[in-house]
Amino acid sequence: MGFTAENVSLRVNDETYLNDISFHLEPGSVNIFLGRTLAGKTSLLRIVAGLDRPTSGKITAKGRDVTGMSVQKRNLSMVYQQFINYPSFTVYDNIASPLKVAGLNKAAIRERVMETAGLLHLEELLNRLPEELSGGQQQRCAIARALVKDADLLLLDEPLVNLDYKLREELQSELSAIFSRRETIVIYTTTEPGEALKLGGNILILDEGKLLQTGPTSQVFHRPADVRCAQVFSDPPINLLDCRITDRGFFLGNELPIPLPPALGDLPHGEYRAGIRAHHLSIAPAGRADMGLDTVIELTEINGSETFFHVRYQESRLVIQEMGVHSLKIGRELEVFLDPAHLFIFSTDGALVSAPETP
Repeated sequence: MGFTAENVSLRVNDETYLNDISFHLEPGSVNIFLGRTLAGKTSLLRIVAGLDRPTSGKITAKGRDVTGMSVQKRNLSMVYQQFINYPSFTVYDNIASPLKVAGLNKAAIRERVMETAGLLHLEELLNRLPEELSGGQQQRCAIARALVKDADLLLLDEPLVNLDYKLREELQSELSAIFSRRETIVIYTTTEPGEALKLGGNILILDEGKLLQTGPTSQVFHRPADVRCAQVFSDPPINLLDCRITDRGFFLGNELPIPLPPALGDLPHGEYRAGIRAHHLSIAPAGRADMGLDTVIELTEINGSETFFHVRYQESRLVIQEMGVHSLKIGRELEVFLDPAHLFIFSTDGALVSAPETP
């Protein structure tokens, strides 16, 4: 019967942390709470867990109202950003601890611990103390302790944020495979669109305490409901440009005519906003359909094996994501290329009007 939130709001003094949020989660589903810092993800997760009570609204699990039920009475596990393990327990005893509390016999505990340790590659570390582990190994231990319980709800609050990039990528792939084998409802919070896409499942986009859009993660990525969803579900946030359609054609910015993409052929004349993600802009043409924009570099940001160019185009600021390390001077003119087929078109009030064809 799953898990349901109905019209959940949270207010503290005069501040609204959550505003009339409703959703339903099915057993065996992976659900990503995506939003920027202070979007309301952790506040909502704490209400789901029973750590906090909503100001208004209702929470039901398996058809039963659990709104006022404490976390101790709910069948759930939780993993936090920090590596929370019992410092005086070995890895084995850390993982086994919820099973011992539940009263399982030693043979059953050992079987479950060894199975879960195998999933997270901890078999060789079971006799070590947490202080003898790396940060990634400590978080694997914390995740294993949450998984071993086989709870109805598994809640993960940005569990990989404190790990280095390589470890995060490894664990993202492993967790996705682990989640797919269970009937547990998984809720995973993140600020990162890339992490949400890797984990798949369903997504709930939150912003300023409001639930903006829900649906299959890939589908929402390719068809965000409005500008706010597209900004949250793009890293860097989606580039936006004023545009218009007239009887003379399609114009981007100030009088730059570009070929009208087939998807826009039926749109009425008028003013719109065009959106394009940073990885669909480039400093070299990728195909015949690409159009050039004359820009000026305001900042060059190198991040690992990628370079982000922050440029000014007419009255707009754009970000271009390029593979490789490039060093170009601030103030230099730079021609930037885009394929109109990658444009999202939004109405002037922000609603999605047209999206690129799904690849």
